[in-house]
Amino acid sequence: MQTVVELLSIMDARSELKTLLAEIERHNELYHGQDAPEISDDEFNALKRRALAIVERFPLLKPAKSALDQVGAAPRKEFEQITLAVPMLSLGNLFTDEDLEGFLTKIVNFIGKDAAENLMFTAEPKMDGLALNLRYEFGKLTSASTRGNGEVGEDVLPNVRTIPEVPQVVVGAPDILEVRGEIYMERAAFLAINAQREIEGKPLYKTPRNLAAGSLRQLDATETAKRPLRFCTYGWGEVSTMPADTQMGMLDYFKKLGFFVNPLIRLVSADHLLDAYSALQDARPGLAYDIDGIVYKIDNLALRQRLGFTSSGPRWATAHKFPAETATTTLVGIDIQVGRTGALSPVARLHPVIVGGVEVSNATLHNEDYIAGIGQKGPIREGRDLRIGDTVTIYRAGDVIPKVLDVDLSKRPADAAPYKMPENCPVCGSLAVRDIDPTTGKLGSVRRCTGSLVCEAQGVERLKHAVSRDCLDIDGLGDKQIDYFYENTTLPIKSLGDIFTLRTRDADLGNVLRTWAGYKDTSVNKLFDAIDKARKQQLHKVIFALGIRQVGESTAKAIAKLYRTWDDALENFVGIARDDQAAIKRLTELDGFGAAVCDGIKEMFSNTAVVEAVTNFVSELQIEAVKATEAGPLTGKTIVFTGSFSSMTRDEAEAKAESLGAKISGSVSAKTSILVAGEKAGGKLEKAKALKVVQIMDENEWLALVG
Repeated sequence: MQTVVELLSIMDARSELKTLLAEIERHNELYHGQDAPEISDDEFNALKRRALAIVERFPLLKPAKSALDQVGAAPRKEFEQITLAVPMLSLGNLFTDEDLEGFLTKIVNFIGKDAAENLMFTAEPKMDGLALNLRYEFGKLTSASTRGNGEVGEDVLPNVRTIPEVPQVVVGAPDILEVRGEIYMERAAFLAINAQREIEGKPLYKTPRNLAAGSLRQLDATETAKRPLRFCTYGWGEVSTMPADTQMGMLDYFKKLGFFVNPLIRLVSADHLLDAYSALQDARPGLAYDIDGIVYKIDNLALRQRLGFTSSGPRWATAHKFPAETATTTLVGIDIQVGRTGALSPVARLHPVIVGGVEVSNATLHNEDYIAGIGQKGPIREGRDLRIGDTVTIYRAGDVIPKVLDVDLSKRPADAAPYKMPENCPVCGSLAVRDIDPTTGKLGSVRRCTGSLVCEAQGVERLKHAVSRDCLDIDGLGDKQIDYFYENTTLPIKSLGDIFTLRTRDADLGNVLRTWAGYKDTSVNKLFDAIDKARKQQLHKVIFALGIRQVGESTAKAIAKLYRTWDDALENFVGIARDDQAAIKRLTELDGFGAAVCDGIKEMFSNTAVVEAVTNFVSELQIEAVKATEAGPLTGKTIVFTGSFSSMTRDEAEAKAESLGAKISGSVSAKTSILVAGEKAGGKLEKAKALKVVQIMDENEWLALVG
């Protein structure tokens, strides 16, 4: 169970906050920057509320800038950037009636009871789309920008010009007028697009919001024009002359200019905000578009001016989120999907049911522990498991991903049996195993296919990793080309070995590659030359290219230095797979290496088909042996770097240390000889101080040592 914030020590709070802020930042980028959320709005908000609770109890732990203050995500590099004249800040969220009372109390405390008397608000549907800023100069549309990071957005003007509800010219407007609103797609249009893609055998889009955001960010405006996007106005940015002194007055003005304004917006008193919330929640299933809450804004613009802003948003507005909608149906089956990392993910097949106006027939089940009623922090559903035939309650988390909320045991069929996860991959038949967490000794929650290089479900992503710059670095064979060759039946690339037989196979087929779109004599010859150049490889790059779980780039370098030749590495990998204790001891004697790395090697090299694929691949290469390290002033010392440095990058520092004979480790232990601590050094520095045998240096002392 999660420790309540009031019982956290400051050390535990610091550690948890660091993890939470990193997760919040990652999910923020996935949602705003990549239009590809991994978790629901509810789950994201739970992370944020936990982090806020920690910094409220321990204010000194809050960084000057963190993910809690972040608005949107950095603009994409593919687009020109626009600096917004008035920042587009995000709104705070309310989840309960008590939260609303707190919001109103803060307003009263800020402006006083007299000013807050008879306070009026607009209550507006919170549409689930992408925020957009339109700039008109002397009546003509001159720019269109996404929110970006709140201050700098992406220039999407050519795409916006294809949207019928965006006027190109407005008559009688102020010299400068910025109109803000939401780009969205109606549910019927979204379902029609997905129905057509299903007929064509293409992957389906997840949500109307993601499809709308992706459509607006097309690099080719003609592609945007094919999508039925809509624009709803709700606010403004820079305006040279204000035409009204209230929110409702501004919205009426926008309607006169020809903009679409949601007709469900109401003007209500503070006492009737919850009534507006309930009424909109009741109307929600029948709307043509997705909403996930209601937005309250003080109507009087002069009062808004007085209230102003916090670092992340206005004090005069907030969003009141709706709870996830639920429905009851029958669990008719459980299918297993194999992800690109080999993870086996169970998916519930449901008797179709309408949730939030959308027909749902599948729901995520996460992993086998989730099905059994076990969560990372204790029982879920009070330990009730899920069985085929059960009557279950489902919900659309954040109106995105259908999930199972609970099960009605009173309606469970007498013959319903506990679910048993398959022990073999349904795609390639390889053994599917659960990792053991080396820290806790407990089984991990995810079961993974051990087929790696020979499993089609993992094939594309493993090939993309292998040809990347840090691995084989094959110029002209990037992600798009790998996708192209992987799906091709004439000249396919399904394995690493296939890359290096491409020239021969093409010649045998009569040089067919030159007849494909985008490939001419020059480009084909360049590709073949790049592949031939990549035959000569350093050992650590080959090891890294294999995609062994738990073996990153630095780990691959350490392994290469240990074994020095591919033959020795392969012999030891196979030995580890056979539980050869000598091979295991040799590897784990490296500083920072443990059971996790051995498990990753064992998983791959226990599979004879994978070993055969690796052997075929390596037979096409000339792998350089690693030279023995000459003795240097740091020979035999294990060094850890932490924090940031002003005179060098982390990579430069590590390379210098290695050139002087040192071993680099990512973690502090009793084997650590020196910890070099830069600015903002954290937990590693504290651990080094506790281990009094570790020598601690700052950046200047390190530079003096290495000259």
